[in-house]
Amino acid sequence: MSGGSDFLASSPPPRPHLLARSRASRLAERAIGAIWRNGLHPRPALEPEALWTIGANGADPADEHYGRSAEDVADFRLRLEHLCQSLRDEAQLNALGHTMAYGQITAAIRMRHRLGALWRSNPGIEQTEIAPPIIVVGQMRAGTTRMHRLLAADPAHAGTPFYCGMNPVREQPELRPVKTRIGIAVARQINPWIDVQHPFGATMVDEELPWLSYALSPAALEAQYRLPSFVAFSEARDPAPVYREFARVLRSDAAQMGNSARPRVLKCPQYAEDLAALLAQFPEARVVVTRRCGEQVLASTLSVVAGQMAYQSDRADLADIEAEWRRKLALREERMVAALTDFTGPVAEVEFDALGIDWEGEIARVYRALGLSLTDAAVAAMRAEQGRAKTSPHHGHRAAYQPARAPA
Repeated sequence: MSGGSDFLASSPPPRPHLLARSRASRLAERAIGAIWRNGLHPRPALEPEALWTIGANGADPADEHYGRSAEDVADFRLRLEHLCQSLRDEAQLNALGHTMAYGQITAAIRMRHRLGALWRSNPGIEQTEIAPPIIVVGQMRAGTTRMHRLLAADPAHAGTPFYCGMNPVREQPELRPVKTRIGIAVARQINPWIDVQHPFGATMVDEELPWLSYALSPAALEAQYRLPSFVAFSEARDPAPVYREFARVLRSDAAQMGNSARPRVLKCPQYAEDLAALLAQFPEARVVVTRRCGEQVLASTLSVVAGQMAYQSDRADLADIEAEWRRKLALREERMVAALTDFTGPVAEVEFDALGIDWEGEIARVYRALGLSLTDAAVAAMRAEQGRAKTSPHHGHRAAYQPARAPA
């Protein structure tokens, strides 16, 4: 469940425009550039083999393959090649963006091997039987987080804590929450508006976005970097290998967390685009669709995406970002509707504004549509979740994307 102590305590500084960057990020970018120029450390190569050497360092090469089909192994390698080429040729990275891309990719390769090692040392854990999940699907900024955390607050359900999303391999001693809090603290220094855009904390229930990123889905990458060829490659490619990996991770996480008998509440905006592939892995799932006015979704999405892209490149352009995300949101809607047309399981739809006006009434309606029992314990837990959410910095987000959209 979510924890109120994970919310950011202090207020962020004013955000003068959507491409604003913090002083800490500018200093970091200059420092990294100076290190490279002065020969203190070489500029890391964004080449597949160089990144593989770093990410797989110290791992058993067999762990790349364990638990995975030859097709899934090849899919990751091919995605890596296309991603690296797009980063080199199109992303126009500054020093900070280059370093962050390097870190993300080597982390994905490292996690690829850590998961293989987990499955090798715990045979069958990646095939653990789990209760059919509840999938919250919809456009980003359409109320998916609110619905996700309300459903996950129900003691009869389970959610994915952020620290498990970041690292789905349990450690001894269990230091994942501590490490995740340190990572969050660093992220808040680089981007002081991050909690306004999406409230999160180490132990709070959050989306499974990192699990998709570890399989080199474009889900997080396209919101940080300009990668037109990689995005086009990914959109034209069958995402089934990504979701087979996702299912293995989910089953492994459920076994480690001891909650495989409770329905996991899943949520990520990328699910809208890939819903058919996700439902193929979990055909008995229940689905909750969140809806919101398209222009409001676009405005809020631009705030988040521009706020991330500004750190990676000095050439981020709001007009280009808006054009791309108009296209992307339309694609996700089209694919989500198509997937739901073929789906015969329980589906509930929720309007963003209705959830804000009467969340208890909407939750009761959703439970009826899904054939779930809404207990007094569930309602009490959801009220507690709502109480914590009232202190979230996220309530100031709408004001944050209504000022000047570009630097003066």
